[in-house]
Parts: sequence; C-alpha cells; structure tokens
Amino acid sequence: MENLISYISINPEIRFGKPCIKGTRITVTDILQWLASGMSCEDIIDDYPMLEDVHIRAALSYAANRESSIKVLTTYADAVTA
Repeated sequence: MENLISYISINPEIRFGKPCIKGTRITVTDILQWLASGMSCEDIIDDYPMLEDVHIRAALSYAANRESSIKVLTTYADAVTA
C-alpha cells in the first residue's frame, strides 16, 4: 500500500501551517471543498495540472485519518438533554 501521507506537508510559512500537497500551496481543505462542491477528480486536475490523482487520494486519506483520531467529549448539557 502506498504511503499517501508522504504527499502532505505542513510548513508554518505556507498557508499558515495548514496541511498542503507537497510542493504546492493547495491545502487538504481546498481539495475537500472542491470535492464537496461537486467537482470531480478530473475537474480538479484539469484546473490544477500540478495535481495528480494520488494527491487527491492523499488529501482524502489525511482527512480520514484526522477525523478518526478526533474524540468527542460529552458535556453536562448534552447529558442532561439526552
């Protein structure tokens, strides 16, 4: 299996330290928002020819891994209203 995380970089000097595709200023969030707006992978690559399919998969993988590590804490208000 390919190490997709190797396509992501975090540099405080680029886009305020948001995770980006290495060698670009395109953030993981940019890619997720484009996909959420209905753009296909092909549309994104056509608009940003420096990107490849593997970069889009890397952004999705990064977001999925980050999401899986988020812990939800129940607050007292949540417990009372449940």
